[in-house]
This record gives sequence, C-alpha cells and structure tokens, in this order.
Amino acid sequence: MDPLHAIVLAIVQGLSEFLPISSSGHLVLTPHFFGWQDQGLAFDVAVHVGTLLAVVAYFRRELVAMIRAWLGSLTGGGMTADARLAWCVIVGTIPVGLVGLFAGSAIEEKLRNPVAVATMLSVFGALMWLADRCGRHERDERSLGWRDAILIGCAQALALMPGASRSGVTMTMARVLGLTREAAARFSFLLAVPGIAMAGAWEGYKLATRGDGGVDWGVIALGIAVAGVTGFLCIAWLLKVINRIGLAPFAIYRFAVAALLFWLFA
Repeated sequence: MDPLHAIVLAIVQGLSEFLPISSSGHLVLTPHFFGWQDQGLAFDVAVHVGTLLAVVAYFRRELVAMIRAWLGSLTGGGMTADARLAWCVIVGTIPVGLVGLFAGSAIEEKLRNPVAVATMLSVFGALMWLADRCGRHERDERSLGWRDAILIGCAQALALMPGASRSGVTMTMARVLGLTREAAARFSFLLAVPGIAMAGAWEGYKLATRGDGGVDWGVIALGIAVAGVTGFLCIAWLLKVINRIGLAPFAIYRFAVAALLFWLFA
C-alpha cells in the first residue's frame, strides 16, 4: 500500500469507529471512491488494533477499576457499581459474538456494497435521531442492569451490517433506555473494547489461516499508529461536545452520504 493511502484509511477508521457514522461502511466506500485497490485483510487488522489501543488508553483507569471489581465479584467481594458495569459489558458483548460467529461472513458478503451501505446509513440514522430527541434521558452508565445490557448488546449485533455503525446503534439503544448522551457514548466506548478485540482477532485468524505473504510491516505499523491517535482524539472530542450538540449532526451527515450513494449507484 501507498503510505498516503494507509494514512487516509487509518484516519477514516479512527474517526468512524467512534463517531456514529459507521466505520465498516466508510472503509468499504473510501477505496471505492478513490479508485484504490482493496486495502487487504492485514491492514483491516492493523486499524482495528489501533482503535482498540485508543479506547483502552482513554479509559485505562475505568477499565482497571472495572476489572478489579469484576474479579472481586467472583471471589465474594459483592456487586459494586464497577463490578455491575463490567458484567454489563460482558453480557452486552455476547450477542454480537454469537451473530458474528454464525452469520458474520454471510452478512458482510451480501451487504458489502454502496447501496446496502446507503440503506443502513439512512435507516439507522433516522432511528438515532428519533432516540436522541424523544423521551426522558436521566440515567448514567452505572445504572444499567442485565436487561439493559442485553438490549444494547442485541443492538450492537446489528452493526455487523456495513453502514449501521456499532457506536451509532449502541448509543441509539442506550438513549431509548434513558441514558444521557454522555453516558450513552461512554458505555458504547467501553463496550467497544471486547467488541473491537473480537473483530480484530477474527480478522487476524482469517489472515493467519489464509496464509498471505508479503505483508508490508511498515505500512501496518503506520496504520496502527494513525488509527490509534485519531481514535483517541475522537473519543476525547466527542465526550466533550456530545451533551451540547447531540446526535443530530451525525444523523444529517449519514443522510447526506446515503443520498449521494443512492444517486451514484442506485
């Protein structure tokens, strides 16, 4: 890969993984629009690793506290708020793991095209806008229970469809369940840790079993670094402004991209 292509794709991944605009959809569309060759499985793994490092670095204190509390809950330490939050992340990860294992490849093969991406961008963009505007939103992420975790986890499984957006569908469901904008974003990002790790591990497994050679490790390292820095800055910015701007600007962006795709490819 050309290093410039790697930088552009890594920035796209770092931004779209955490903004509710669909990273998978944008990674499908970017090389398509620029006329580049597909970036390949190794690079997809690299940018997933970069965004995983970003979210772990940003939430390092929360994650350490959650892991300690979760381990304590297994050894008689009781169900503290941190332990319950950790359990909710675990429970919320199960649906996407099961759907990805049994249907992920089929979903990606059938829906990895511009028209399908446009449909998912517009449909889930509308749902996200409605959820952000309607109802009472007073809860924080530490108020979540098992039912909440399962529902948000089921929503996350929908993000296997390119264009749906993992962060978008999880924030949408969290808003439906009454979480504030910032709390919805924070839980979405915490839920991203095992979610992105599983996706990266699965892509890595496919890469290893396919036995491709000739990986450009310099480009791989560049992709990890750029996606990591971009993702970290994106998380920090979104949590700072989301209470003020809401999800409407991202829904409008999704509608605009969907309209362009329908015009060009439908």
